[in-house]
Amino acid sequence: MLEKLREIIVNYVEADPEAIVPESRFVEDLGFTSFDFMSMLGEIEEAFDLEVEQREAAGLRTVGEAMEYLSRISD
Repeated sequence: MLEKLREIIVNYVEADPEAIVPESRFVEDLGFTSFDFMSMLGEIEEAFDLEVEQREAAGLRTVGEAMEYLSRISD
């Protein structure tokens, strides 16, 4: 899942895919704006074929939290 998230993340911010780790924070470390983040969520929904709850997703701060959330809702 991390590899797929890396592929999606680099579509929105300039980051070395190998430098994107579970501890990476979307805003502080990767430079996401709120618009970038919301746009990325739409792509994640398509890529993983699931529906992201916007309210819950707004609380995701790190790549690891996003992976945990996606794992939880894809079950």
